[in-house]
Parts: sequence; C-alpha cells; structure tokens
Amino acid sequence: MWEELKQAIRLSDRRFSYTSWTRYKELRNSFYSLKKSSCYAGYISCADWDDPRLFTLPALRRRGIPAEAVNAFVAKLGLTVAQTAIQPSMLDSVVRDYLNTTAPEQDLLSKVSSRARIMTMAVLEPLKVHIDNYLSLGLSDSLETPHFPANPECKNTYRIAFGQTIYIEREDFRPDGEKGYRRLTNNQPVGLKHIGLVLQVKNIQKDSDGVVDSIVATVEKLVDSNIKPKAFIHWVAEPVNCEVRLYEPLFKHKNPEDATAVPDGFLSDCNSNTLKVLPHALIDASVADAKIYDRFQFERTGYFCVDKDSSKQRLVFNRTVLLKEDSGKN
Repeated sequence: MWEELKQAIRLSDRRFSYTSWTRYKELRNSFYSLKKSSCYAGYISCADWDDPRLFTLPALRRRGIPAEAVNAFVAKLGLTVAQTAIQPSMLDSVVRDYLNTTAPEQDLLSKVSSRARIMTMAVLEPLKVHIDNYLSLGLSDSLETPHFPANPECKNTYRIAFGQTIYIEREDFRPDGEKGYRRLTNNQPVGLKHIGLVLQVKNIQKDSDGVVDSIVATVEKLVDSNIKPKAFIHWVAEPVNCEVRLYEPLFKHKNPEDATAVPDGFLSDCNSNTLKVLPHALIDASVADAKIYDRFQFERTGYFCVDKDSSKQRLVFNRTVLLKEDSGKN
C-alpha cells in the first residue's frame, strides 16, 4: 500500500508541457482549404500540389523559397489571439531579405549549397545588338566579374563571355524614349555593366511588322568617353537558351471569399494570368550545369530557382521573388 502511494506521488509530481498555439493567420490572395485548393488547381490546370502558384510547402520549395525563410516568416508573425490576414508582400520581403544576405562559403562555390544564391546575368526578352566597331577596339572576349558584388568579403569571381554580338533586355531600348527614360534610345547612350563600356545606337533594323528586330551599335570605353551614362544595363554574350516562368497572384482581390467584393464566389475571382512563360530567355553560359533547386539572382531582375522540369539540354527557372523596385530604373 505504501509503495503504491509513493508511486502515485511521483506521478502527480511530473511536469507536463503545454503548447500555446496562435490563432489562424490567413495569407491574402490565397487559401488553405484542401477542398478549395482542389477546385482552384483544377480550374487553372495546376500540374500538381507543388505548382509554384500554390502556397503548399512543396510549392514554396519548388518556387525557390528556402525553409529558413519560411521559418523566419512564421517567427516574424509572432503570437496573437485574433485571426489576422497577412499580405503576400510580407512573405516576399522576408524571402528577399534572406536571399540577399545568404551566400555560399568560398570553398563551396563549386558545389552550391541549398541555402545559397549566386549572381548572374540573364535576359528574359532578348534584343540582339551587333557592335560595329568591336574589332577595331581590340576588346577582350571575356572578363571576370564577382559572384556577389554587394559583399566585398566574398572574393569569388566567374568568367563571362563578351563579343561582337550581345543581347540586352528588349525593355531597355526605346527608339524615342519619353521624358525621364534613362536607358538606351536612338539618341541616348547607356552603360554596360561590369565591362566599362558605353553603348550607342548607330541604326536599328525592323522586321516586316515594324518591330525592332536588332540594333547596330558602337561602343566606347568609359574611361575615354566624354559621355556619362544615365544608367547601366545588363547583357549576355554567347549565352545558352532557357525557359523562365513568372508567377502572379492567384486572385484579383485580396480576399476572394469576401461576398461583398466577390459576389459570384472565389472561382469567379481567379486570375487567368497567373503564369507567364518566356521560352526564349538567354542566360550566361556559366550556369549551364546548374542543378534542380539551385538559386540565382538575375541582375536587375529578381531571384530565380532551377525547376524540376529542367533537363541537360534546357534549364527552366521559376521566379522566386522580384528585386526591390529601383526608383531610378527608368
């Protein structure tokens, strides 16, 4: 009897842990109901539950969002007793901050870890530029550029090609730029990043529909030029072709289940333009051997992740998040 009493005392003296859970937090422009997710996935023909347009954990991973960034996002939300709604831009901000400060160690650069992201140049909608005076200037056919220009402690560099033919973003050229436009026009030169050259239009060539097909230009060394460019743009030379997928919010309204704003139900509020595929994008050949889920920062564009649909012949990238908008980008 005495032994049974002592056992009962020991049991009553145990310390039990109690977990306190916060109230449900809703991410705007999305949902978490399995039934509604199934309806939406069928409505927009999502390939699977890891479709980057969804907010499942497999989908976030495929989009290139690191687990550490998801944990940081959850920690930032904190505890609350009220049901709250979170804007997707908050998740984007946390992911962007994480990727912007995370780099692989120097001795691991050849084997990029899952936490890393590497800087490179890619042109999503290419416009061909022929440099007319390339040979006369005796320019090098390649150059070394840092993997992480914003981090002076990281000394890693990679070699990129340069040549008589380069490609720039189509949006970086306008024949007659409006007031405030700072990039390339017929009468306004622009700087080329990393190589110290000023690019100036000589003439343009158009296709049968009147669309600019290519540019014939001249370059001048920045140190010798009397022209100070208003902007510097990225470019690629001798690139490899790749496919880039850009994703937009799932719904037109922040809360698709708001009966006042969306009286016909959440399916009527579906955004039909959630995915834009750019099949003719060009990227620097230095990333040709990238592996699935490797992450990259495309200069002036955003953060991207190698998709599982990639093959040895063709890389496919998902846009993870945009860069912060540059007020001087015009």
